[in-house]
Amino acid sequence: MPDFIPAGLVFDCDGTLADTMPLHWRAWSELARRHALVFPETRFYGLGGVPTRDILRMLAQEQDRPDIDPHALAHEKEELYFQYLPEVGPVEEVVAIAREHRGRVPMAVASGGSRHAIRRILAHLQILEWFEAVVTNEDVTRQKPAPDIFLEAAARIRVHPSSCRAFEDTDLGMQAIRSAGMDAIDVRLMRTGLPAAAFGR
Repeated sequence: MPDFIPAGLVFDCDGTLADTMPLHWRAWSELARRHALVFPETRFYGLGGVPTRDILRMLAQEQDRPDIDPHALAHEKEELYFQYLPEVGPVEEVVAIAREHRGRVPMAVASGGSRHAIRRILAHLQILEWFEAVVTNEDVTRQKPAPDIFLEAAARIRVHPSSCRAFEDTDLGMQAIRSAGMDAIDVRLMRTGLPAAAFGR
């Protein structure tokens, strides 16, 4: 929708603002090896946007592992991931959009990650202060692909969802944006070099 002019911008973090997904996969691989969990890379990417604790709960049930504590292992995975934090760089195509609009258009982050992790990543990239709100998995009950996290982000920047444009890098995230009634931008397509205006609603 090239004629759509958003009154607010909402960004996912991992894989959207921050080029973190390969590093998350390295941490997941180590966690799975330590605890003898089966978690293929294709499934990891397919569950992009789902909180770690929820994935672990799913894996424990599927693999009949009552010994797995999803919250404890989620913390362990996060600590593994933080080892790689110095390697995290921006997704420049998306950060450039945020840079252009900071201070001019209300902006929020809506991420399935933990508050501690997401704020730490944004601070590492030196962009945390650009956003009026950072909404994470602690702030909503229903996670992506439910629209709740994007709706909460819109509420916090006081912009109606239909007037927001949101950016995502996963199928579940795109589904959540569309369910929220926002203009949806798939950053996977942006990174092909095509203009962002091609990826509206």
